[in-house]
Amino acid sequence: MLILKILIIMKKLKAILLIGTCLAFCAYQYFNESLKVEKPNVVFIMVDDLGWSDVGFMGSTYYETPNIDILANKSMVFTNAYAGAANCAPSRAALMSGMNSPRTGVFTVGSSERGKNKDRKLIPVPNTEFLADSVYTIAEMFKDAGYVTGHFGKWHVGEDPCSQGFDVNVGGGHWGHPKNYFAPYVYPEIEAPEGEYLTDRLTLEAVRFIEKNKSNPFFLYLPFYTVHSPLHPKEELLQKYKLKKGNEYHYKPSYAAMIETMDSSVGIILDKLQELNLSNTIVVFTSDNGGVYSTSKQTPLRAGKGSYYEGGVRVPLAISWPGFIKKGKTDMPMTHLDFYPTFTEIIGGEIKSNQPVDGISLKSFLVNGETLNERPLFFHFPIYLQGYNQKAGENRDSLFRTRPGSSIRMGDWKLLYYYEDQDMELFNLKDDPGEKINVANIYPEKREQLKNSLEEWIKKTKSPVPTQLN
Repeated sequence: MLILKILIIMKKLKAILLIGTCLAFCAYQYFNESLKVEKPNVVFIMVDDLGWSDVGFMGSTYYETPNIDILANKSMVFTNAYAGAANCAPSRAALMSGMNSPRTGVFTVGSSERGKNKDRKLIPVPNTEFLADSVYTIAEMFKDAGYVTGHFGKWHVGEDPCSQGFDVNVGGGHWGHPKNYFAPYVYPEIEAPEGEYLTDRLTLEAVRFIEKNKSNPFFLYLPFYTVHSPLHPKEELLQKYKLKKGNEYHYKPSYAAMIETMDSSVGIILDKLQELNLSNTIVVFTSDNGGVYSTSKQTPLRAGKGSYYEGGVRVPLAISWPGFIKKGKTDMPMTHLDFYPTFTEIIGGEIKSNQPVDGISLKSFLVNGETLNERPLFFHFPIYLQGYNQKAGENRDSLFRTRPGSSIRMGDWKLLYYYEDQDMELFNLKDDPGEKINVANIYPEKREQLKNSLEEWIKKTKSPVPTQLN
């Protein structure tokens, strides 16, 4: 009888231990699941030719961008953000490939022999118009990581985005700007009712993509054609800005009206994400290069699109990820080359090729607030880009926005080196953000230090340098 009672007690203890083990395992699983973060969606909005100061969150009072400003107030804002290059095609090639221009060979749009032949002292390096098919793009990385990928707008680095990683394409091809913003468009090749506005159409298509893929991780790339020329605004907004007083830097009603339409489109995208409870979405807002100088000046920055002074390469940038990225401003320099490795690390992706990565991952900075080591930023432009009635002193001369040269930014210092005459310009961007005072002869040690770093980088990347006299 005693033995029987002992056996019954032992069975009960085993049952209790089994239940306890199950409860502990379930608690462990629940805890782990609560810590597990689903892959975030990514919405990457890139405006064409929008200047560094052409939005409210960067100080503009003439251009009205309430929706973008709301996004910025919830974002990490980079005041020292740089495009991959100073004009359209090379900038987009850098973003899509994660590689600097010398590695892709995409330096400009079309021919490298820009401007009058008699004004070019050197034979420029030949230009490659499109990204090679061998390049493993950021879109392909997302796709291989299980994302649905959609492209809506300007491509400009090939004939078809769907051949380089996108599942869906609306409006993307080799062309760099629309013939007009009101349908019929001619190019981009989009069938539309007469009078439809291109920015509105791209936004509508992007919203449909979000709705269709709300249950899947998606990468939505929305490179608006606006605010690239031709300046074709909606009439009612044009009249509004004709009545609004500008200033000596921001004053063009047609440009302001196009910015407001684009801002409304950004608001529609943000509202749709909120409506569908897609809070686990990284939203990036930026521009592909500096603003067009004759349209909008980026004071205190010098020059504009096509120039490798700050006004040509510095861009507005806000990055939002609710619950993960803290809001605020940072003056830490970054480049569009950083997006590829940053997204790869965040989503647990893989760059399935042997191509180099010229940027760095910003995940530890964005998510954990870790301080990143200071590093140099490089630009290489071994060709010519003609000027367009530039104001005296904004560019190095009135004939070209850029002559063949390279530049490096390290900390507060920036060096520009020119291949025609081996001349150098050195600026301290902290004291002189407008690059007005060349201190190359005042700080020769700093000049030579940066020059040596630039030469080492040129050698490392096998950057082509023009040497043949014209």
